[in-house]
Amino acid sequence: MLLFPLGSSGLSTTEFVFGAAAGAITGGDRLGDQVKRVDEAWDVGIRSIEAENLTVSRRSEAAVGAWLGDSQPDDALIATTVGGIAEVGQRIIDLSAAHIDRQLTTSLRTLGRIDLYLVEGADERTPIEETLVMLASAIDAGQIRSYGWSELDVWQLEAILSAADKAGLPRPIAVQNPFSLLDRGDERDLMPLAIGEGIGYIASAPLERGVLSERWIEAQNTLRAERAAEGIEEDDDPLLAQVQSLARHARDFDVSASGLALAWLRQHPSVTATVVAPRASAQWDIVHEALERDLDDSDAEQVAALFR
Repeated sequence: MLLFPLGSSGLSTTEFVFGAAAGAITGGDRLGDQVKRVDEAWDVGIRSIEAENLTVSRRSEAAVGAWLGDSQPDDALIATTVGGIAEVGQRIIDLSAAHIDRQLTTSLRTLGRIDLYLVEGADERTPIEETLVMLASAIDAGQIRSYGWSELDVWQLEAILSAADKAGLPRPIAVQNPFSLLDRGDERDLMPLAIGEGIGYIASAPLERGVLSERWIEAQNTLRAERAAEGIEEDDDPLLAQVQSLARHARDFDVSASGLALAWLRQHPSVTATVVAPRASAQWDIVHEALERDLDDSDAEQVAALFR
């Protein structure tokens, strides 16, 4: 699997990142099964592992920490998040220095190290300068190597960069946002800004929570058939038609619809890496499909045109 630099930071990531929080880590109860998912990611060639520091998925850091303790890999990029709902009584995003300090201590205790610290969203109550100073202190103290930001728009990224430059503080090295064949809004403004400023772009939710798949098509067809049997008439579904077109196109490449959607992201010139989160061993097949299909520019344009 290929390695790509995260902007101009000096850190690199494999073209796929294992989203330990979004995959089987949060779905299984046994730590051994959760660690197995990380092992499978490693066997595929993935060297970037992303945990998540949220109350609902605290187990992801525990599983990644256990895997790190057992494997002790030298070339893994370890990421986790901060800012989301991680404390009892917390109801909104908190990017205050105090909150980050508490959660960083907890995450480090579990993981042992953090290479990429992903700040989540925006906190209107906390001055951006306070957050940036805290992150800079964490870098200076060797607690994290770098930081990135997720779930933000171009205006927020501009504000972060401006505040960091004005105060002489480290800039984010990566942006992580939902991006897929169905969600390409970042292409217009945010991606050009990130690339121009030497910031990597990581695509999350690449399959739109399973929509870009034959399984979703089957489920929709079954549902529509059941409604038709009940005498309920429905209009044509443009989204269903688009995904069906993707599935037909994928057969020309001898891959699944999901495999082709991931292959398209591999080819995208502005995408540094893509988060994948298989929940079972068999679901790695679509990642293998994507890795085995190198789309040229014409192929990629044809796939993208299905969703215009």
